[in-house]
Amino acid sequence: MKNCLIITGGARCMKKPDFTYSFVIACDHGYDHAIALGINPDILIGDLDSIHADSVYIPLLKHPVRKDDSDTMLAVKYAIENGYDHIGILCALGGRIDHLFANIQSMAYAASYGCACEIFDDEAHLLTFTGGEILLPKKEGCVLSLFSLSDSCEHVSISGAKYDAEDITLKNTFPLGLSNAWETEEIRITMGRGIMLIMECSVPIENEV
Repeated sequence: MKNCLIITGGARCMKKPDFTYSFVIACDHGYDHAIALGINPDILIGDLDSIHADSVYIPLLKHPVRKDDSDTMLAVKYAIENGYDHIGILCALGGRIDHLFANIQSMAYAASYGCACEIFDDEAHLLTFTGGEILLPKKEGCVLSLFSLSDSCEHVSISGAKYDAEDITLKNTFPLGLSNAWETEEIRITMGRGIMLIMECSVPIENEV
């Protein structure tokens, strides 16, 4: 796959993602996060209404403040248009909750164009799944939640989990897939159709399911 890393302007992550990439896009304030993490972006995209750096020495694709797309969505579209079919997004959680929700919608947009998308955070990992089979290795201290980003995710089966399921439907109007856990070394998920959001989130021991 052709991988692109997008660094956006949410809460700054303290560690680099476990993700191999060949191109880096910084979104506005994400440029400051990139420099703090020791990552050199290839291009800066956005309206530049929140960047702190005084000088930028990389190509710049500036957009007006009044626009339909968020800076992250602009970066996602740029990645797709330039042939990247796997996008990792860093520093997309925390901060403003409306931007967090918009970033998840941007993941759904990417998935609808056949592009795999992940969000990496110090305490969570989010990824899209569009059908077939996926195996999720056990992560200690994490819970697993599944949500439908499309109207529904159909023919979903889950095995190797505390709460297994066979041929169920997840809908975007009901959180049926919230808070599952590993019972074996990996969880197997299959799906017939839909865009699923998979969340692996760290939780305190006392809050484990």
